[in-house]
Amino acid sequence: MKTSDLILQTATKLILFLIVLFSVYIFFAGHYTPGGGFVGGLLTSGAILLLLLAFDMKTVQTILPFNYLYMVALGLLFAIGTGAGALLFNTPFLTHAFGDIHVPVLGKLHLHTATLFDLGVYLVVVGVTMSIIQTIGGDE
Repeated sequence: MKTSDLILQTATKLILFLIVLFSVYIFFAGHYTPGGGFVGGLLTSGAILLLLLAFDMKTVQTILPFNYLYMVALGLLFAIGTGAGALLFNTPFLTHAFGDIHVPVLGKLHLHTATLFDLGVYLVVVGVTMSIIQTIGGDE
């Protein structure tokens, strides 16, 4: 018999939004301050874990219908692809490119290929941690 955790479920809905928002901030701030894909991925995994604690596994799988192993594969593709992309330009592995572009609404943006690498790390961290948590939590 499962008890109704109304307070936990209500608090989780608010806290989940704040954790994911902070995770996105940490992800993008990682180029100039500590953080990036790894820490952002851990925060996102923590938010999903909180969701799993407040609700049951089936509810979370309907809310987030992701195959986390595909997420790991996509993350590895991003991380290895951006690292190996430098080899196409005859530069050492993991050499990243950067530049400035002007976007009409946003103005001047400073873009890095390291952001794509961090996105790969982010996806791998979320995918691996959630695969482990679902494997352990799925056992009766």
